[in-house]
Amino acid sequence: MGLEDYGGGQGPQPDVLVVTTNDVPGYRVQQVIGEVFGLTVRSRHLGSQIGAGLKSMIGGELKGLTKTLVQTRNQAMERLVEQARARGANAVLAFRFDVTEAADVGTEVCAYGTAVVLAQE
Repeated sequence: MGLEDYGGGQGPQPDVLVVTTNDVPGYRVQQVIGEVFGLTVRSRHLGSQIGAGLKSMIGGELKGLTKTLVQTRNQAMERLVEQARARGANAVLAFRFDVTEAADVGTEVCAYGTAVVLAQE
């Protein structure tokens, strides 16, 4: 698996900046639009579950599950960005992920933050 299988995030010039901080140096918040989120629920692949069960007995990284979770987080983040863009934001501040089990059938991933309009100082 390549580097893209284990990470995510934005490219170098995003039209909607997403940061985990409450502010961005050199910019001021011109308008607070409000909370935005992107949500997805991903079921577990049967092959990954079997492999994870075997791997858990001997130890080591569960690469199939890692790849699935990365894809799921990236999808949730893409949906968050779509929501922010649709509401007129050019940034999302205080970005976070929340991950929970969804009724024992999959994993729910929610990406959330505060949509804002930033202006350069």
